[in-house]
Amino acid sequence: MFGLEKPAGQPKPGGSGGLPKMASVGDFNVLSSSIPATKVELSVSCRNLLDRDTFSKSDPICVLYTQAIGNKEWREFGRTEVIDNTLNPDFVRKFIMDYFFEERENLRFDFYDVDSKSPNLSKHDFLGQMFCTLGEIVGSQGSRLEKSIVGIPGKKCGTVIVTAEELGCCRDSVLMQFCANKLDKKDFFGKSDPFLVFLRSNEDGSFTICHKTEVVKNTLNPVWQAFKISVRALCNGDYDRTIKVEVYDWDRDGSHDFIGEFTTSYRELSRGQSQFNVYEVINPKKKGKKKKYVNSGTVTLLSFLIETEVSFLDYIKGGTQINFTVAIDFTASNGNPSQPTSLHYMNPYQLNAYGMALKAVGEIIQDYDSDKMFPALGFGARLPPDGRVSHEFALNGNPQNPYCHGIDGVMEAYYRSLKSVQLYGPTNFAPVINHVARYAASVKDGSQYFVLLIITDGVISDMAQTKESIVNASKLPMSIIIVGVGPAEFDAMEELDGDVVRISSRGKFAERDIVQFVPFRDYIDRSGNHVLSMARLAKDVLAEIPEQFLSYMRVRGIKPLPAPPPYTPPIHVLQTQI
Repeated sequence: MFGLEKPAGQPKPGGSGGLPKMASVGDFNVLSSSIPATKVELSVSCRNLLDRDTFSKSDPICVLYTQAIGNKEWREFGRTEVIDNTLNPDFVRKFIMDYFFEERENLRFDFYDVDSKSPNLSKHDFLGQMFCTLGEIVGSQGSRLEKSIVGIPGKKCGTVIVTAEELGCCRDSVLMQFCANKLDKKDFFGKSDPFLVFLRSNEDGSFTICHKTEVVKNTLNPVWQAFKISVRALCNGDYDRTIKVEVYDWDRDGSHDFIGEFTTSYRELSRGQSQFNVYEVINPKKKGKKKKYVNSGTVTLLSFLIETEVSFLDYIKGGTQINFTVAIDFTASNGNPSQPTSLHYMNPYQLNAYGMALKAVGEIIQDYDSDKMFPALGFGARLPPDGRVSHEFALNGNPQNPYCHGIDGVMEAYYRSLKSVQLYGPTNFAPVINHVARYAASVKDGSQYFVLLIITDGVISDMAQTKESIVNASKLPMSIIIVGVGPAEFDAMEELDGDVVRISSRGKFAERDIVQFVPFRDYIDRSGNHVLSMARLAKDVLAEIPEQFLSYMRVRGIKPLPAPPPYTPPIHVLQTQI
């Protein structure tokens, strides 16, 4: 399924491995076409987990970590949902990862029994962990890895099954709604509490869960809410692949009663509401025992609507411009720029951390900005001639026109500023965020999107004002990238990132997550291979931009403009004299 594994010692020409080149159109491809990214979807199931709850079973969650390339530090990649009351969870939420044949991607799966609403994992019971590599999963038979969970001495912690499936490029989603009639009664008091579970078949004949409906209480004739699912998740773009639908009666203790099942396919479902999409729910055990058994009820498809998901690149092709602004921290805590210990040290032989971060991110974003003119700002410095402190000054010295030409122009202005301003303080982010927000507020039609890169050495002085600025900016076409340089603790930056807990100010929550934070030290390559480590930095800080961009466009109902027709040179008609 994943192509042939490369035999040891026989590198393939071009180094792309045995996988088809399937770089997804919606991705920033950091190293242009030299590394084709294949997307793989990881599904996680566990069997016989430890039971940490006294009166019921554990409520497990799986947390996936990946290992940073430089310092081997584990960083959280994502979490599944919590499943109540079970020791054998089949998690619905998947992990979608880039798979590169030539890279070793170390993974760690941690399991917890969730005891409260807290996102802090230390507040929950640890159930064990499993270490492997992405290549190990993909390379296992049927791309299905089964491994023991370890981590609690003297205890058998159960097993974890991780399955990888290469994702096709299908970009359609479907909106479906189902109802059921005359389902079997399973509850002693009252009727059943039915819900549906959708599973897609795999190439080895097994099934992977891809959607669960909500539970409709106390009825044998439920109507479930319409739900949206990508065609990729439902059948991986294979319209004839079997889709199995199981019907259950929900029980509080997690031992849901099986009512019955039926099978269908995307092609059958796409006929919409018709006599072909009324399914008999069959319970094989009952059918085997009872001669007069007909069915355990019917499930009917009420509606089926196909929506094509638009990608980040559809907007770029339609002419949307990405405007890139840089803001650099000139506070005194960075150290004297003439000293080698300073984060702003101007080394004639190599870039400092600020220069490296600026170049890594800027060189990719500048491809999406047609005029290549970037406003470059500084904050936290005393300016000549009078020594006033500014939290929003133009690096090129021209407040009316802070634009620099290309990333090289920004670098030049940065070095010029270091020679003319005095590093001071405090570290205030709000003024530069509000600066970009003013521009973003003037063009909300989807023709422009703004990205602000803040490079800082850390401890923020105006946290409350910054949070308010971010909450206000979350309604605008903009994203904020923060790169933390130096050895400081960056706890406040993690809070601004909003990946775990959505950021709020004065009781108002951000409309969407617009901040991405990374510590620069995670990307310093001890071997001195700055090219690769900076490509990693750029990839990680830019990874969330397409989704943040799309979330703004979706909420506002902005569709991409059609791509302009390809240029065809005019045909010159030769005039012939008679």
